Amino acid sequence: MSAPALLPRHIAVFILAALACSFAGNHVAARIAFDHDTGLLLAMLCRSGVTLLALAALVIWQRQSLRLTRQTWGWQLLLGLLIAIQSFCIYSAVARIPVALALLVVNLAPIMLALLTWALGGPRPTRRAALLMGLILFGLMLVLNVPARLAEQDDIDARWIEGVLFGITGAAVFACALWITDHKLSVMPGAVRSMLTMAVVFAASALAGATGLLPGGMGLPNATTGWIALGCLVLLYGVAFSALFILVTRLDIARNAPVMNMEPVAGLVFGWLILDQLLNGVQIVGGLIVVSGIVLLAYRRPA
Repeated sequence: MSAPALLPRHIAVFILAALACSFAGNHVAARIAFDHDTGLLLAMLCRSGVTLLALAALVIWQRQSLRLTRQTWGWQLLLGLLIAIQSFCIYSAVARIPVALALLVVNLAPIMLALLTWALGGPRPTRRAALLMGLILFGLMLVLNVPARLAEQDDIDARWIEGVLFGITGAAVFACALWITDHKLSVMPGAVRSMLTMAVVFAASALAGATGLLPGGMGLPNATTGWIALGCLVLLYGVAFSALFILVTRLDIARNAPVMNMEPVAGLVFGWLILDQLLNGVQIVGGLIVVSGIVLLAYRRPA
């Protein structure tokens, strides 16, 4: 069977940009849901459950095999647990700090992946990559408004610190998940790997909720707005995640993947329009530096 024909680049770029906006919208909806007392574990449970059903239907339609070796099952279970932790961390960050800021911090994952790969015996980052990493970290310092906060006499807001730490942890965990995907599970069909990952996230969320591990983690929204936001986050994430794996073979991801890095920019715009979350001029400049650095880091010159 021949490989599916690639979509024209302008269409592929438009689709990837739309998916990035959908992922950003999912986090904005999550913030609204959390502001109306929606439990974090409930959001994870609903999001992973609906996505799991969509991916299961795709796997069945494609007649993909679920036969895996014992070692592969072990790595798959670890991948699912890491994605569950990453989901918890990014939602915890979104609940505490502006959405755009949380997404920018989580976008440190490419730097952490490059360093992790090097530490585990992979290629050393090139001079160009190292310079871009430094540029990204400089931009992140501006986004976090570190100079101004250090100059303040008042104590730094504890929720701000927690949100940033959750974002950094989410980035580190996601980098580990990407390494496992690339080095241990790359031969698996993407739809099967993603379906099993969502199954582990769903099971972990349900188990944590049933045991009361996180007080209020399964709390229901206290208003109609919260229910609508919960439905929106499930719909936006489920559609974007499923569409990405349905169309992945036609989007020329190796060439067009940097487009997905517009998610923090979309988060900034949506956060401003919907949540009235404003960043100052220095933070916006820092955000542009971070996104530009990540795009350049992901870009590969043609051979």
